[in-house]
Amino acid sequence: MFRTALRNVLAHKARLLMTVLAVMLGVAFVSGTLVFADTLSNAFRNQSAKSYDNVAVSITSYANPDDAKEEPGLSRKTLDKIAAVDGVDAAYGRVEGFAGVADPDGKLIGVGWSNKGSNFAPGKDGKNPAYTFTDGSGPVKDDQIALDNESATKGEYQVGDRVRVATNGPVKEYTLSGVFTTEDGAVNAGGSLVLFDTAVAQKQYLKPGYFESVTVTAAAGADDRKILDAVKPLLPDSAEAQTGKALADEQAEQIEQGLGSLKQVLLGFAGIALFVGIFLISNTFTMLVAQRTKEIALMRAVGASRKQITRSVLAEAAVVGLVASVIGFVLGIGLAVGLRSGMAAFEMKIPDGPLILSATPVIAAISVGVLITMFAAWLPGRRAAKIPPVAAMNSVHAAATTKSLVLRNSIGTAITGLGAAGIVLGASTGGDDGRMYIGAGAFFALIGVIILIPLLSRPVIALVRPLLVGPFGVAGKLAGQNAVRNPRRTGATASALAIGLTLVTGLSVLGITVGTAIDKMTTDNIKADYMVSMANGGDLDQSALTALEKAKGVSAVSPQQSVYFQAGDEDYVSASAVTPGDIEQVLNVDVVSGNIDSLAAGQIAVAEKTAKSKGWKPGDSVPVTFNDEKKGTLKVGAVFKDSEFLSPVLVDTKVVNPHEVQPYIQQIFVKVDGGQSAANEKALINALGDNPAIKVMDQQDIRNEFGGVINTLLNIMYGLLAMALIIAVLGVVNTLAMSVFERQQEIGMLRAIGLDRRRVKRMVRLEAVVISVFGAVVGIGLGSFLGWAIGETFADQIPGYALVLPWDRIGIFLVLAGLVGVLAALWPARNAARLNMLNAIKAE
Repeated sequence: MFRTALRNVLAHKARLLMTVLAVMLGVAFVSGTLVFADTLSNAFRNQSAKSYDNVAVSITSYANPDDAKEEPGLSRKTLDKIAAVDGVDAAYGRVEGFAGVADPDGKLIGVGWSNKGSNFAPGKDGKNPAYTFTDGSGPVKDDQIALDNESATKGEYQVGDRVRVATNGPVKEYTLSGVFTTEDGAVNAGGSLVLFDTAVAQKQYLKPGYFESVTVTAAAGADDRKILDAVKPLLPDSAEAQTGKALADEQAEQIEQGLGSLKQVLLGFAGIALFVGIFLISNTFTMLVAQRTKEIALMRAVGASRKQITRSVLAEAAVVGLVASVIGFVLGIGLAVGLRSGMAAFEMKIPDGPLILSATPVIAAISVGVLITMFAAWLPGRRAAKIPPVAAMNSVHAAATTKSLVLRNSIGTAITGLGAAGIVLGASTGGDDGRMYIGAGAFFALIGVIILIPLLSRPVIALVRPLLVGPFGVAGKLAGQNAVRNPRRTGATASALAIGLTLVTGLSVLGITVGTAIDKMTTDNIKADYMVSMANGGDLDQSALTALEKAKGVSAVSPQQSVYFQAGDEDYVSASAVTPGDIEQVLNVDVVSGNIDSLAAGQIAVAEKTAKSKGWKPGDSVPVTFNDEKKGTLKVGAVFKDSEFLSPVLVDTKVVNPHEVQPYIQQIFVKVDGGQSAANEKALINALGDNPAIKVMDQQDIRNEFGGVINTLLNIMYGLLAMALIIAVLGVVNTLAMSVFERQQEIGMLRAIGLDRRRVKRMVRLEAVVISVFGAVVGIGLGSFLGWAIGETFADQIPGYALVLPWDRIGIFLVLAGLVGVLAALWPARNAARLNMLNAIKAE
């Protein structure tokens, strides 16, 4: 039987090619993901280990710099004590924070969130082992800096050049003293690293004489554990010490966890691709079994048992799956290399390292490919084995019995109803629990629809038949009849497209709805022309607010300064310090009671929900404890409607700033005379000192800032689902090829009575379009339902949330589905048109 299976594989190479492609693509995704994750994990682990090669002990301070009762970090005195410990070669103190470097055009080099500044801490030999200088040396003067090699290259800077560097304060110019290479994570993440003289960095990021962390190197032959035990008693309670090896292992574990999430997402999409591939594989083997009906009957007649027939089909599937898996694994290696290179497009630098080919991806690829193929081929094999020899010899294919169709439709209806109930229950429940119900319901609903889709094909396709007959005549009428001739096969093909478009449509409905709500929330609440913020998402310096207040043409400016104070004996209350009189010009403050002008008199405005929960109303006095633990009383002057852009409490900056060590300004909203214009934007940039680390965003930029991430995620999801849709297209090709094979006599007769080749091609193409659009309609309907349900689970968390059906995208999906049908029909239509009519009439 194995020899028979192998012969059959070789005899139907063209038919099996599409199955090989389907399995190959899915396996490539699985193996590529595993190889990619292993390679990245190994590279980051090696980098982490390398960065701690010379580290005996690493010490980190968790002290609060704003707490006057304790030291803000590790003092120079503590550093000297650590350096004097037996076995310690040197102790290097470190402070760090944000620092952005401008390129020659004034633009920020690197991504804002990973741009760092730190101090150059030379040892006795004048070197710091964390940095290898390729040119020049470390900074030793107040006006000197050193740059990592990649940032210096991007900025075209050489030693001796003047470099503009921005922190959260005004831009300053420094002389470049040296260029270095490093294993620092910020640089490897695509950012930049600026080294300052230690005194400059301490003043800038912490306090003079203090460090955030200390790196200890050991003398030759010293034991890291003994050094750790000796160092611990010298540290304040707010500091923690670890050996370099322990810290490297901890970081390696964190890397594994971070990459684990990415791996799960990619494997999830690989699973979808393989699931869609099951329909194509099943169709392929159904077609192959139909072609060999008499052969199977003869084998049964000469003594082959049902089990042997089934095993023959499964052996054939195993051979196909094995070949596809091997090819898919090789492609997966290429995919892993491509993914690694592609990350550079997102300005993420991956550490150098070899491609890791472990046993896991190999075993997973082959196991998944072979098992999926055999699983998909099992049902066609079982059906072939159940056909009686006499019936098989006299019939090319046996029709499904009425009993089997009734049973199938009954089971499908029950499962679909169960899934729909779960989805509706989840939508009404909301929250994480609701999403769990929806996930389970979606699974059952999808399975139920797949079972029911042959039943749905007849009435749905019947609706479009009149549209085919009018414009396309006989070819259109025949195409409509052919599309429903074999509902099982049509349903299996449409199911592949339906699954892909269910996911695509669900994501689109959810993404567009959330994006529209966020966009509306932004436009409804922000009246300012511009929003100013730091590129790294950090806090702005007070000098930025002062500069904007003095800028020419500015009519209103207010910060969003984050502050906290304790109300009575209760928990801390989150508040925003703003500029009275200007805040209502730049943000929409919808007052419910009281007067917002009371902010100028030192009173507070409270959000409606907060006021209700605490029982506050205008005129009430609230005892408060400020950040510096000084007490006071604030009077409630107004109550306003809750807003995503306003904290629960608004207060004048003049009230809280005397109690803040350093004001934490997240954004500054600006309104200018004449509204938005290139000249006004340039004026604001100039007022801020042309600081590359500060973003000046107009209203469209603000909308993109809050809603643009959703579109980016949608595009990524579309890209990942593309593989499943490609497999679905192969399924349409397969179905049409099967249909043409089964209708050779009919096509020959049609040709004999006058249907020319052009109309034969049109008939096959229209059939493909009908099946594709049918699958798209089912997928779009189910996807829209799922998008609505998931959205309902967090609708109360997004003000103004309302379901939005993206009709433009739905129209594009339908057009693309029709185009898929046309493209998929090219080869089958050509074959049908080229059939010799006499040979076709004689075909069995």
